Amino acid sequence: MSQGDKDKYTEKQKRKAEHIEEGYEKRGVSHDEAERRAWATVNKQDGGGKKGGSGHDR
Repeated sequence: MSQGDKDKYTEKQKRKAEHIEEGYEKRGVSHDEAERRAWATVNKQDGGGKKGGSGHDR
């Protein structure tokens, strides 16, 4: 996770991004591009970085 501050993301979101990134890399996408696409996907699906539960931080 070289780009940006990922502190606002939940552990579940971080695991999801890692899994997506690995899938892109298996298909031959460069590490940096795979990481960018993975976080873009997490942001689109989950609405960006936030804490889970009733104490979410937006």
